[in-house]
Amino acid sequence: MNEQDLRPWLIRMSQGEEEALHVVFEATRAHTYRMVYFLAANKQDTDDIVSEVYMELIRCMSKYNQEQPFMPWFNGIIVRQVRNWKRRIWRSLRLMERVKSAEQLVASPYMEDPFDGIHGGQELLPLVNHLSQKLREVIVLRYYQDYTLEAIAQLLNIPLGTVKSRHRLALEKLRHHVSHTMKERGESTYVH
Repeated sequence: MNEQDLRPWLIRMSQGEEEALHVVFEATRAHTYRMVYFLAANKQDTDDIVSEVYMELIRCMSKYNQEQPFMPWFNGIIVRQVRNWKRRIWRSLRLMERVKSAEQLVASPYMEDPFDGIHGGQELLPLVNHLSQKLREVIVLRYYQDYTLEAIAQLLNIPLGTVKSRHRLALEKLRHHVSHTMKERGESTYVH
């Protein structure tokens, strides 16, 4: 199916029609699979990435400008999803390594604030899991997914001020927990 034939289905899909999604999927599936297969570092991930591509297509369809060619726009989604997958795999490997070493965490004598590590990528997943769901969402989206506070507000459909408040409260709770844990271990939390 060429792009002209696909255009009415794209319009119907942007309006939420399920049949249109199936038609667009069938028309683009082989192309998507080939492109993901060639871009993916681990070929076993191809099917999962293809699923992510179509989930992102559904999410982004309302942003598609019907006056522009569809395939270049769609290829951009494919490339971004392959990159996101690679980044997610890399982060999960890094997270596993840091969670293993978190048990052996010793405060650096050069670190004035024991929580400064989160800004440098220090993974604090075990501590984050103790936060309430609302606070955890903000921390995970901000530090594990690299979303801006503005993007988090949009994603969670809440005011930016609420995101900032939750972010500040979550950081305070995490700092308090780190400080408390270090005191229990008899470690200094400040440079002397």
